[in-house]
Amino acid sequence: GNVTFSCSEPPIVPITFVSASRSYLLLPGTPQIDGLSVSFQFRTWNKDGLLLFTELSENSGPLLVYLHSGRLTLLIQKETENPVEISEGINLHDGLWHSVNINARRHRITLTLDNNAATASHATTVSRIYSGNSYYFGGCPDNFTDSQCLNPVTAFQGCMRLIFIDNQPKDLILVQQGSLGNFSDLHIDLCGIKDRCLPNYCEHGGKCSQSWTAFYCDCNDTGYMGATCHNSIYEQSCEAYRHQGKMSGFFYIDSDGSGPLGPLRVFCNITEDKIWTAVQHNNTGLTRVQGADPEKPYTMSFNYNSSAEQLEAMINSAEYCEQEAAYHCKKSRLLNTPNGMPFAWWVGRANEKHLYWGGSLPGIQQCACGLEESCLDMRYFCNCDADREEWTNDTGLLAFKDHLPVTQIVITDTNRSNSEAAWKIGPLRCYGDRQFWNAASFNTEASYLHFPTFHAEVSADISFFFKTTAASGVFLENLGIKDFIRVEISSPKEITFSIDVGNGPTEATVQSPTPLNDNQWHYVRAERNLKQTSLQVDSLPKKVLEAPAEGHFRLQLNSQLFVGGTASRQKGFLGCIRSLHLNGQKLDLEERAKMTPGVKPGCPGHCSSYGNLCHNGGKCVEKYNGYSCDCTNSAYEGPFCKEEVSALFEAGTSITYIFQEPYPVTKNASTSSSAIYADAVMSKENIAFSFLTAHTPSLLLYINTYFHEYLAVILSKNGSLQVRYKLSKDGLLIFTIDSGNFANRELHHVKINREGRELIIQVDQVLKLKHNFSEIDFKAIKSLTLGKVTDSLSLDPEVSKANAYGFTGCLSSVQYNHIAPLKAALRHPSVAPVTVKGSLTESSCASIMEGDVNTVTTIYSSSDPFGKTDEREPLTNAVRSDSAVIGG
Repeated sequence: GNVTFSCSEPPIVPITFVSASRSYLLLPGTPQIDGLSVSFQFRTWNKDGLLLFTELSENSGPLLVYLHSGRLTLLIQKETENPVEISEGINLHDGLWHSVNINARRHRITLTLDNNAATASHATTVSRIYSGNSYYFGGCPDNFTDSQCLNPVTAFQGCMRLIFIDNQPKDLILVQQGSLGNFSDLHIDLCGIKDRCLPNYCEHGGKCSQSWTAFYCDCNDTGYMGATCHNSIYEQSCEAYRHQGKMSGFFYIDSDGSGPLGPLRVFCNITEDKIWTAVQHNNTGLTRVQGADPEKPYTMSFNYNSSAEQLEAMINSAEYCEQEAAYHCKKSRLLNTPNGMPFAWWVGRANEKHLYWGGSLPGIQQCACGLEESCLDMRYFCNCDADREEWTNDTGLLAFKDHLPVTQIVITDTNRSNSEAAWKIGPLRCYGDRQFWNAASFNTEASYLHFPTFHAEVSADISFFFKTTAASGVFLENLGIKDFIRVEISSPKEITFSIDVGNGPTEATVQSPTPLNDNQWHYVRAERNLKQTSLQVDSLPKKVLEAPAEGHFRLQLNSQLFVGGTASRQKGFLGCIRSLHLNGQKLDLEERAKMTPGVKPGCPGHCSSYGNLCHNGGKCVEKYNGYSCDCTNSAYEGPFCKEEVSALFEAGTSITYIFQEPYPVTKNASTSSSAIYADAVMSKENIAFSFLTAHTPSLLLYINTYFHEYLAVILSKNGSLQVRYKLSKDGLLIFTIDSGNFANRELHHVKINREGRELIIQVDQVLKLKHNFSEIDFKAIKSLTLGKVTDSLSLDPEVSKANAYGFTGCLSSVQYNHIAPLKAALRHPSVAPVTVKGSLTESSCASIMEGDVNTVTTIYSSSDPFGKTDEREPLTNAVRSDSAVIGG
């Protein structure tokens, strides 16, 4: 006969544990059965959570199954024996379904994860294991009193399904109907887990992870930071690094800030008023070419280790860019001018072929000599086009920004007899940041600039500098139908960032301990993303407001963006705004201000904020865009007057600075001589210098007057420092600092300050001596000498001993009042009243601290260092990354 079997599986009913504190599910077990069998599936984003708890029968102890740091752990705690612990898996909080099977027979318990029997873990116990009476899934009730529910971690938040106890499936619909077990804060027949990393709101390659309620971004190795990896950790230009007081070196710059372009590694040359940014390519050396013709052209492509978009952004941000192009030729034509097809060309940014050479202008098929009418053969527009059998060259700068950088060079005329060429394309060099000082002045409260709508649906950042004397005003505002965004100075000590994305207005306010309307530059950065709203003002503590986990999150704006004013009823801004960036994009305030009444381009008065960046007596000088440091009256140099000027003295070397003779100032005297005479009758000495030597005795500095008075700074035989004043009234005064041997090949810093009768001597930033003269009349200074005194002066015996060899070693940053004699000798020897005798070599004292200061500098030269055969022939590969030129 026929036998019919009818099989049905229980419906898969998922449940969701919603609350982190109150959710649990209670299901009955079958007590006093020898052994245990429990299985279920779970899914979560949380690393930690209690999955299962039961009190085993026959005093077998409690059994717990929980997640800890994404790893599954089974724990049986017994009073009479050691606990049993089994762990399995990693990263089980990945939002996927995982199955758990627990089986126990007599003394052996097995934990199987994801039905993988091959990796199942086993453990044995002394006493037998019996099934529990009640099973708690997900957590413990608040009022649990029947037995002590253990929960070593947080409650479980996530989903479960397919729960089996003692091999019996549990119908969760019956639980929902109230006829089976008990529960709290569950969603039954629903898995409410939400993937908060889809879509991924972590920007710039940040890695997304999540919990039950939120997502998190790992920004490591991205070059960005913040809750959503939105903010670049790098500055946007070398100008910005200079402004932080950085010195020359390699830096990463991010031209579009929080925009999509990644950071670019450049060299910032911060040694002068113009800050140069250089990007090297893969072939900056001089390269020979032979054997190329139109059928078989020579081609070289350039790799700048960056994308074309990154280079384009850097070039567009700069005021000026250039690349040197050099073509050395021997019977090798370049552009074939004036009327032939070119034999060589270069390819620029837009993959376009360019037929002009360095020093010429776009669209003109010429070289620099053609433009200047200085070619070797006036019939041609390039030196090389004369096609002579001798080495010549065409060299110049390519400076049309829209065509840079050079991406390829093609050469086709080196295949004839005795035909040869060598080319060199220099690194891409730019200076100036068009945006850093880009500013606008708002002169009336009704004046404003308007720009297109600010589109920042998911993340928005706004940064700018401002200065004002007004008590309040709106920096910028953009409105939508309901949404809006606004940044304002709400009171002299408060900046407020207001935003509404549909959940109601949110305000972040930063309070300053000092007024912000002090007419100095202040920095503001406001940011909003899916996780938080933040406001930063200068270096004050950042104000951060957490965003709600659920609700509206897209910022929808539709009006124009108002800068310096407002479309609503708040009053506008009076003052200056500069360097305004929205989501990394630069707004050209100056250009828009030129055509807007009540607003002027630019903003003067940068020294009031940044004058303190000029050190060591350097003076801040205002410029239309920014400022510079004038180091004329400083012993230092460089962009911030922080770079020491130092030199190596040999035995017998001397520098003598001559002061004007103190004739009475008459109406016939020139203005300059009056000024120098005023210097000569100073009632104070402010002397500062650094020295490094291994020789004693030594004469470091000697000042003498027309009245046979002097001031000498010497090192004694034992290495102590002496400051000796010879005065007409007080006689000889000797101040000795013997706190160590100063001739120890280390750099020491000396300051001697006399104001009236009070004398202060500091050595290595430590106050060593204070003295009050009874009466001092140290005037009419004749000369100041560094090193050996060569004039026939009647030196006293101690000074004469020290002067036998003068000074051998390194002197640095010598300052006498506002005169810098060492700097004058090295930088302006023909202009300043300074005389140099002996060998004086500019050198960094710090660089020779490890060397031997006794070594006398010897200069070696080679007439043929590279084995050249023709003096006009180029040095092929003379300068490369794997070679160095020493001493020249």
